[in-house]
Amino acid sequence: MEAVVAFFSPIYILMLAAILGYEIISRVPVILHTPLMSGTNFVHGIVLVGAMVALGQASTPLEQAIGFLGVLLGAGNAVGGYFVTERMLEMFKSSKAKGN
Repeated sequence: MEAVVAFFSPIYILMLAAILGYEIISRVPVILHTPLMSGTNFVHGIVLVGAMVALGQASTPLEQAIGFLGVLLGAGNAVGGYFVTERMLEMFKSSKAKGN
């Protein structure tokens, strides 16, 4: 019974986090999406550092492959977030400022 609980606990936590994240993000006003995106970019940077630390401590080829995948996905997520933030900020600039 203990093994079943140990197996399903992370899945249960992931499902709760996904539902909670969806509910919170769907209620954010449009004007707050840019500051929220900047905050998530910060979190993605922390995730990237954590993935690099995990990759540095990996000893088996499977751990190294998973660590590399984590670093790759974390870097892509952080860089993509900055591109999205930049694009969103461009929408708020006046047409006079865009010409300069």
